Amino acid sequence: MNADIQIGRINTLRLTKRVDFGYYLDGGPIYGEILLPSGEVPQGIEFTHPQDVDVLIYLDHDERLVATMHRPLAQVGDFAHLEVAWVNNYGAFLHWGPKKDLFVPFSEQKKKMVKGQRYIVHLHLDDESKRIIASAKIEKWLNPQPTHLRVGTRVECLVWQKTDIGFKAIILPTEPQQQGSIGIIYDNQIFRPLTAGHHITAYVNKVRPDGKIDLTLQRGRAATDDFADTLLSYLHAHRPTIPYGDKTPAQDIYAEFGVSKKLFKKALGDLYRRRLIDISDDSVSLTPDYSK
Repeated sequence: MNADIQIGRINTLRLTKRVDFGYYLDGGPIYGEILLPSGEVPQGIEFTHPQDVDVLIYLDHDERLVATMHRPLAQVGDFAHLEVAWVNNYGAFLHWGPKKDLFVPFSEQKKKMVKGQRYIVHLHLDDESKRIIASAKIEKWLNPQPTHLRVGTRVECLVWQKTDIGFKAIILPTEPQQQGSIGIIYDNQIFRPLTAGHHITAYVNKVRPDGKIDLTLQRGRAATDDFADTLLSYLHAHRPTIPYGDKTPAQDIYAEFGVSKKLFKKALGDLYRRRLIDISDDSVSLTPDYSK
């Protein structure tokens, strides 16, 4: 059952027995018993009979498999925005959920990491020791020619860094064995504040011949249809007139509706063509016939 135990990721294992210093989990014929120390079980949890538990598996200092129930902020194969807990002569150590901090060797740092600062890193297993480490040199974990992305594909992203034309974002892999890829969100597509480390949902707007991906925060025509219906419901609830129109500042529109001014105006156009609303510079009203 457990031949496919993944170090650095959440595994579901059978807890088989309790001992003075914790519990033992069934690692199967290959891995044998795996220790879940008492200190790696959250307070208030106690097991009295065999059952399946979700645990993160890692190697201890003696290269033995050990389990923890403390949930990680990221797992092996993931990209994450993590804070430096402390540094020493070997590298930096990041807060990531488990009691044992996540190691970033100097060789995997772009510049010397500073305690208290946050960095975007990729988690992986060290080739030699098989211990979980992180790297800030994330370019080597990215696929420069993604072939699985199509225009309109919904993707989950981690905002990476500001550029002269917008933001770079890491398109997160959907499977641990996949690589991430890089997308660009142009300034004219951004209608809410973005900073490094934000998790966002985006949509593939264009796949360029060189493999570069243009992203948008909205879904095009489908988004217009959806928001047009939302706006129509809003008008009914606040009938017959609302104080938002063509000249309303974009930040006011986003604060009230959570959409860009561009999407707001597209929805207005859609409702106007259907003769459901009247539009002015600073207000929108249901048409007299429709508001009855």
